[in-house]
Parts: sequence; C-alpha cells; structure tokens
Amino acid sequence: MTHTTDPVSGAGRQTKGAHARSGRGVKDEHGKESKGGRGKGLHRRKFLGGMAGAAGLAAVGAAGATFSLLTGGNGDKAAAADATGTLTIPDLLEGTTTDGTTTYTLTAKTGTNEVVSGVSSTTAGYNGTFLGPTMKWTTGDTVLLNITNTLGTDTSVHFHGAHIPPKMDGGPQNAFADGVTWSPTFEVKDEAKTLWYHPHALGTTAEQVVHGLAGLIIVEDDSDVSAALPSEYGVDDIPIVLQCLAADSSGDIKYDISGYLASNLSYPVLCNGTNVDSTTLGFTATRKRTRFRVLNASPADIMTVQRGDGGTLTQIATDQGYLTAPTEVTSIRLVAGARAEFVLDLEDAVTLQAVVTTGWIRGGSGTYDFLTVTPDASDTPADLPSALNTITRYDTSAFTARTITLGQSGQNMTINGSVGTTMSGMAMISTTLDAEEVWTIKNGTQLEHSFHLHDVPFQLIEINGAAPTGVDLGWFDTYEVVGGGSIKIAMKFTDFTDDTYMYMLHCHLLQHEDEGMMAALMVTES
Repeated sequence: MTHTTDPVSGAGRQTKGAHARSGRGVKDEHGKESKGGRGKGLHRRKFLGGMAGAAGLAAVGAAGATFSLLTGGNGDKAAAADATGTLTIPDLLEGTTTDGTTTYTLTAKTGTNEVVSGVSSTTAGYNGTFLGPTMKWTTGDTVLLNITNTLGTDTSVHFHGAHIPPKMDGGPQNAFADGVTWSPTFEVKDEAKTLWYHPHALGTTAEQVVHGLAGLIIVEDDSDVSAALPSEYGVDDIPIVLQCLAADSSGDIKYDISGYLASNLSYPVLCNGTNVDSTTLGFTATRKRTRFRVLNASPADIMTVQRGDGGTLTQIATDQGYLTAPTEVTSIRLVAGARAEFVLDLEDAVTLQAVVTTGWIRGGSGTYDFLTVTPDASDTPADLPSALNTITRYDTSAFTARTITLGQSGQNMTINGSVGTTMSGMAMISTTLDAEEVWTIKNGTQLEHSFHLHDVPFQLIEINGAAPTGVDLGWFDTYEVVGGGSIKIAMKFTDFTDDTYMYMLHCHLLQHEDEGMMAALMVTES
C-alpha cells in the first residue's frame, strides 16, 4: 500500500491517514498489542517478544506440507552475496524469439545463500540459489515460459498482477511435480508496470517464497510516456526486492507458526538477496535521473520506503501501472506482495531506508539504511512528463455489490466463512465476462491482512470509510486491510473465461493464505 504522508523517520512520528495504525503498537495474532516499533537507531531491531500462549496457537494453523529439500541452514560461514557492499542487480533473463513467440527458460532449484550474516542457509531460486532473474515482457507480444521443477516437491509459478488466462495464471490448479516442465503461453495484455512471479501451490506458498523463489517481471510498452522515463535495466532502471524473513542462529529460515514461535530468532532484512541489517549497500548512478521498482517480497511484514534525509520521492506507479501524474511523496508503504515505482533526480547522494513493521504473530521491526545512491553523472534529463496516464474513475452506482469477509475459525483463516486449504473447501465467487463489480473487503479479525486479487486490477473506492486520495487513486492488485477495517474496491472482468480453471483472491500474508484465507474466482461467459 502507498501513502503520501509525513516521513516516518524521527522519534515518535506515526503514519497518518485513513489506514493509520494505532500509536500504541500493532496487534499480534492473539489480538494483543505488541510494543514493537522501530529499533533504537539504524540497523537495530527490537524483536517482538514472547512465546505465544494457547490462544495464539489457536489463532493460526500449520502451513501445510513440508518442502522436503529445505531442511535448514548448516551454520557454516558463507561467502557474502557481494563482498564489495554494492547493490546486486538480478540478471535480466534473455528470451529467444521464434515465429512471433518469445521463450523464457526457468528452473526452480535449491541452493545456499547468506540470509543471516556470516551463516549459510539452505535456500531456493530460479536459475540460481536465491531469488530469480528479471523478465522483460512487451505489451502485445506472445510469451512462452518453460519452467522446470527440480525442488523435490510440487510447486507452481504465479505471475502476480498479470492479466492472463486462468489456465496460465499459476495458481493451485497449475501445480506441477518435481521433474516436470510447465509451459504456459499467452499474449501480454498488460500495459507498462512491474509484476513479479512466485510459487502458489496449496499449503506451501510461504515455505517456498521465504526460501527464495521470487523474481520481478517488467512489462514494457511503446507509449510516449514509457519512452520518456528511465528504462535501461541496471543503469537507470533499478529493481529493488525487499524481504524481511525469520531465521534462527543456524540460518534455518522459518515460514509457519511453530517456526516463528521458536526462540533465538532474528528477522534479517534483505535487499536483492543481500543482508542489510548492518550494511548499507551502494549504487553509483551514471544518470542523474534513476528509476526504482520496489517489491515487498516479505511473507508478512510491511515495508515503508523513505529517504534518510526526509526528502521526497517522485512516485510514478503503483502495482498496476502509471499514476495520472508524477507525485511527490515522503514515503511509500508496501504491504506483502505490493509494488511501486519512483524516480530520483540526483545532485547529491541519497540514502534510502526501509521501515519494517511486523504484519504477523511475530516479525521484524526497525529502520534500515538499505541503499545509498551516489550520482556520478553530467547529463541533463528532460522534464518528467506532466501526465503519465489517464485513469477514468469508475461510477459504481450500477455495479454488482459483494461483501468479502476475512475471518478466523480456530486454527484456520477463512474467506466468507470457508477455509481455503483445499480447492473443494474454498468459497467460490462466480462472475461473468464484462461484469462490473464493487466489493467491500471486511476484516472480521483484529489481524493485519494484505488483500490480493488475481486477473484484473482494481480501483479503491473507500479505505476504512474514507475516499482515497493521492496515489491511492491509482490501479492496484494488492492492498492493506487493517484489523477491524475495510476497503471497497471496483473492477471489471475482461477478456478471459473458463469453466474449469479459476483465479484466486486471498490474503498475501503468505502464512494466512496457507492457513485458509483464500477463495476461488471463476469467470464464465455471460
């Protein structure tokens, strides 16, 4: 989620607005307040305390089947991800174009990576040992992905935010076994935006994502606006994948309630796979204007990006593409799964900070200098386009209304009272092609939730009863629903129908998804 309020740096300063959290602390899975907050100074974490009692254990269930090859770190020293302290840029995956189709090849595999500084963790990645390469798709092109599973267990690959047929969406119905290659193909209908890809099989999403299975997708188009913005990957168009994980001293990465309730945990913060708990990475900008695409790939924790000097960021996009105009913001709040794009026009070095707020039963807390951007450029960039996009606001007066309730039942999480740990057990939302709908997403718990809708983007109509303003008038696929709060969203179901394959709607706190907070969406012919 994004907002345009005061910087959150500085003692005692709180995020404001319709989605503001209580100044007394965040709610944990027991419905009790934690006294977490930011660490005492940069790079220090104040851990959220205490083992949970029986009430907390009843709040959430175990996260499904075990990911067989990810058995924990061995405690050995590992080579630093980048010994020089410079920002690691994920590889750009090259495709091969034949007969109008561009083919990309990915292999999901296991490996090791330094998640806790100085300790080797067992991890997984696409075409590597942790995270995955960035793909570039172009609007109107046809793509084919050959994705091979060598994990030793089932997986799927979901193209988060992409508007593609449900049979190619990578949800639980698309899970495939170890040794199998899945080959979805589709036309890229999305306009310019930042997407990402990650596993989405039943009960194992949190486990597989936290171990490293995630990567960015950049969608390019031929619009004049895109041509006027920085777009040279790794030079002036920079991917930033932020994660806050949980691990013990041996490097074993945790993903479910039993793991998060273990003792002696730390909550490492990673930027593009490199631990930044006590290290600020560096990037030398060879262009005065640099574009950053930020993804919060954490399983649960919230990331707020801001400048260390309290200055502004020029936000140009939300989850689902360009804003109507470049917008000056002091911070960008991203719940799990959310993305944003901003640009910096640099005369002097700027340090970017991540403020981490726990979203689950326990988790990260603190303010981290994760990247210092130092200019080494003499060019003079042209003015940013004054208009980036035309966003026609929906008139929802004739839209079909639904209420989606996020709830809890014993050890399970629910949507509309159903526990979505199996396809047959999920609540089913049925709609038709070209249907226009407005949904009220009600949080019936006091827990944090990150609501994600597959298939189509949505507009925010209300946030906790208030009309959206600023960047919240953009397009989204993932948005925060605070404990006891609600959002109202509007969307139109276009292009794709199927009477067998379904899209998903769920909480993108991955543990909640695995514990049942997921429903199915079927779009059929009218």
